[in-house]
Amino acid sequence: MRLLWALLPLVPSVFAKPGNDSDSLFWGTYRPNLYFGLRPKVPQSLMTGLMWFGTQDYQSISRTRHGCDQGDGLDGYSWIEYDPREGGVQVIHDTPNNVKLTTEFLKVPGGEHGGSWAARIKGEPINHALPSRVSPIFYVGLEGMGGIDMETEEDENGIEGPVAFTGFTPDLDDFTIRIVDGPNNVYITEGQFAHAFHARTGKSHLLGLRVPPGEVWKALEYIQAPMIRHAQDIIKSYTDPQRGYPDPAFIFQLPDEIYSSSNLYAVQKHFDGPFQFDVFFESGKQKLSSTDLDVGISALSASYNERFDTVLPIPSNYQTSDPESLREFSKAITSNLIGGVGYFYGSSLLDRGFAYEWDQEDDSDPAESGEKKGPTLVEPKSLLTATPSRSFFPRGFYWDEGFHLLHIGQYDNDLTLEILQSWINLIDEDGWVAREQILGEEARSRVPPEFQVQVPSYANPPTLTMAVTAFIDRLRQQKGPSEADLGMDYGMGSQTPLSSESSSSSAGRRFLDEPELALDYLRAIYKPLKRHYEWFRRTQRGQIKQYGRKARSRTEAYRWRGRSQQHVLTSGMDDYPRGPPHAGELHLDLISWMAFFSQTMRDIAEFVGEVDDAAAFEEIAKATIANIDDLHWSEEEQMYCDVGVNDDDESYHVCHKGYLSLFPFLLGLLPPDSPHLGPILDLLRDPQHLWSPYGLRSLSASHPEFGQGENYWKGPIWIQMNYLALASLHKKYAALEGPYRQQAQQIYAELRKNIIDNVHKEYVRTGYVWEQYDALTGEGRRSHPFTGWTSLVALVISEKY
Repeated sequence: MRLLWALLPLVPSVFAKPGNDSDSLFWGTYRPNLYFGLRPKVPQSLMTGLMWFGTQDYQSISRTRHGCDQGDGLDGYSWIEYDPREGGVQVIHDTPNNVKLTTEFLKVPGGEHGGSWAARIKGEPINHALPSRVSPIFYVGLEGMGGIDMETEEDENGIEGPVAFTGFTPDLDDFTIRIVDGPNNVYITEGQFAHAFHARTGKSHLLGLRVPPGEVWKALEYIQAPMIRHAQDIIKSYTDPQRGYPDPAFIFQLPDEIYSSSNLYAVQKHFDGPFQFDVFFESGKQKLSSTDLDVGISALSASYNERFDTVLPIPSNYQTSDPESLREFSKAITSNLIGGVGYFYGSSLLDRGFAYEWDQEDDSDPAESGEKKGPTLVEPKSLLTATPSRSFFPRGFYWDEGFHLLHIGQYDNDLTLEILQSWINLIDEDGWVAREQILGEEARSRVPPEFQVQVPSYANPPTLTMAVTAFIDRLRQQKGPSEADLGMDYGMGSQTPLSSESSSSSAGRRFLDEPELALDYLRAIYKPLKRHYEWFRRTQRGQIKQYGRKARSRTEAYRWRGRSQQHVLTSGMDDYPRGPPHAGELHLDLISWMAFFSQTMRDIAEFVGEVDDAAAFEEIAKATIANIDDLHWSEEEQMYCDVGVNDDDESYHVCHKGYLSLFPFLLGLLPPDSPHLGPILDLLRDPQHLWSPYGLRSLSASHPEFGQGENYWKGPIWIQMNYLALASLHKKYAALEGPYRQQAQQIYAELRKNIIDNVHKEYVRTGYVWEQYDALTGEGRRSHPFTGWTSLVALVISEKY
């Protein structure tokens, strides 16, 4: 891993210390945009992938499965069990090709180069009364320094038996890859004109190509093109339509050509009915067998289920007609979230000179500062990140990541910290992080051109702070170092002794079980995170003194830069109704996030002993929360609102009942006895506005724009926002004494059940969890599978907030 950390110098890595278990994360399913793809966490190295197509007709080759695509029409695909340090099991239902594919992945520790791994790909008919003819292709490609060679002797008619490759890279050292058939496979040997192809049937077919640097990700087109050319050459001999054409399985075969210095190899098989083959990556002299997979996958499944039931149990008092179905659902969405973690490396596009007219500052004209206008490619960077949707958003999103880490942190604390550190390493010298991480050509290939360019004055909700706060909360539950060790009180209150569950040191908990590591980590991220915080306060500042506004603090007001007439993409709530763009507008959600950010910085400063900083952050947090009331509460509307400027240059409240008006409540900023809490709870629970049997709507059902236009944030139900509401209710308003406690308790119980029941029902009905849910019917809408923040339902089930 020396190359990876050499490229990430901004934050000293506490994961690089000898003896830790970070090597167990070296390999992974870090190509989540593929149905099945493996790679290590190094920028240029070995990449593997699986593709397949049906051979029941000539058209199926055009529907080759490789990258996750909603247009493929699959009836569901998900990791049903996935441990980031051990491996997992994924099930893919490809009904159009009548095959249920199972991919099993097992990590095998050992050595100094990330260890070895084994994968099993197996298929069986979905409908046994119909043909199930599948041609899978497994490929290995190498980027960067090193080489890979085929050890198996070539044959122009294909290969019987195992296929083996050897290779070397500076990060992997010597390795071997073997592809071995299962014991009961049936190859396609019968069909139209079978006699003419008997020398090539029942064998594996190969291709070896030299592809340009940085293009292994284009494996599908590189592999498919020579196969189609090979088929075209063969089909020329069959010109009599009355005689028919050869079986597609005989036509669509790799040409068994291996070019010198190849860095992309593909191995193809043609199966009829159930099948199985294994892939072994052996580091150094380590040897693996199919028995290792048999035993290892069984042991992995047993340990995963035991761990899952401990970490995210289904409460015995939760009323459901099918608790086992609910458990399998919770396992699947947790597994697919963690199995959807990706490693990305490459350049990104920035435009440092762009600004809307209402964002331009008198003293920051890009032309006068010499800043180049237009998109430019910047130096490559790397990122380990969970992804919102493997089919539609297979890349890193700042807005989403904080929610992802809340969930992942419950299962594997240390993986969360490694992902968080990877994001913090992206904070530049000014303190900025791009809201979308589109690193490299592969990532850009999945993004419309109009969304590829990032602007360094644009923010996104600072949700990474939630991951920091969650980590600190977990630390508070441990027996930490003494007050003398830190120079202060470690937990800001009474300490909780280790429970029997948390006292056993296990994978993914080292930073909880060893307080000195936790302290090193917090110290390492403190300065860049503080720089990021100061960037927000400097660049997203709003105006108070102008327009006759009165507030207790003359500094704490904020507005999102980068909004257009119709969208505030930077807020994360793209088309949610706002007022007309104006340099003087103020945004309620951003000031709420900044209050939360200030509280997070206070907490981390206290932990690392920055006492003066902690006091300053506390004062800023108090001032910001006071200004939320002073600037954003509308007594007339009895709700929190944005603030705009009218044609007479007068300040006024811009009020749209919906998620926006809940923000001080969602982030737990209001005291339990706040006089504003009652109207918020009433609005939330009103069926004419936000309440539905399926969760809280994003916009009031009585709003004139409800369900109109793009209808993205104008009514649909978003799970992460409902999670925030449930978390605030559970931890604060339904738990602490106050005039609205009983009301909060009732709302919590009803809302929790509505969310769980609907998302689970839709998963059972469709095979997917969805980006959002219909505000009137509860049906899943837009991207699927969306096991990003929608997977928070698993935490809601287990009441882990």
